[in-house]
Amino acid sequence: MTAASQYANLVSSLSQQDILSKWSDITPLNKISGIPTSNEDHNNDPKNSELFEGHDEEQIKLMEELCIVLDYNDKPIGAGTKKLCHIMDNINEGLLHRAFSVFLFNENNELLLQQRADEKITFPGMWTNTCCSHPLCVPSELGLTSTTNSQEINQLTNAIEGVKKAAQRKLDHELGIPYSDSPLKNFQFLTRIHYKAGNAGLSNNEQSDSKWGEHEIDYILILKAKNNITINANVNEVSNYKFVSANELKSMFEDSSLIFTPWFKLICNSFLFKWWENLSDLEPFKDENIHRLL
Repeated sequence: MTAASQYANLVSSLSQQDILSKWSDITPLNKISGIPTSNEDHNNDPKNSELFEGHDEEQIKLMEELCIVLDYNDKPIGAGTKKLCHIMDNINEGLLHRAFSVFLFNENNELLLQQRADEKITFPGMWTNTCCSHPLCVPSELGLTSTTNSQEINQLTNAIEGVKKAAQRKLDHELGIPYSDSPLKNFQFLTRIHYKAGNAGLSNNEQSDSKWGEHEIDYILILKAKNNITINANVNEVSNYKFVSANELKSMFEDSSLIFTPWFKLICNSFLFKWWENLSDLEPFKDENIHRLL
């Protein structure tokens, strides 16, 4: 059995109760109503001095945002801090959370890329797709409304609506793209991918001594935008950005001086260029699967 298969078996074996027992810092779903979007007690944890040594204070604060902890089948379990979800020791034990990746294309069918700021704790300085982040474990970004009930939290349609709201929020936070240039109705959900990577960008079957990493079920969103959208990048999040054609992106991949995030490379190798060729009709590429790219 390969290391990837062994890891997939580990993650799939963890029940809701297993997850809540193993990570006592997770707030169960039945207690999320009214909770804040982040945990403000990070300064009281003595382990933080080692974990965050040398890191940017603003980025450290963001590590207390509350992510949606999941089981293997993308069912929400509860709220865990971004820090908890991105510590490599927790990831290696199977801790999984929800994420999204936005691919914004302009009217020329060019893709907006960003280079992550050096201040970022995870994957600093790497080029990636337009926006990659996490929905918060709050009702709106879980896709719940005043008319939905707790049983509907497991419905994919609700989860998609939640990640669209999170994507709109993060496009504004990271790139200064206003909500008016990213209306919810313009986001198109395509599929989900499940992947794991260490902070050095290594794949699951390689070794990394990084303290940080990713283990996500990533919702893929396509956003078609006008050429004249407003971009006002947050320098604490984004060091550079550019629109590229498919051929220009392929040329960037051949440039050994450029480093790309592992999820972006996985998506490009498996899906992106097929989507790019069919931006006028992406419906045939939409599915409800979770593509396991571990």
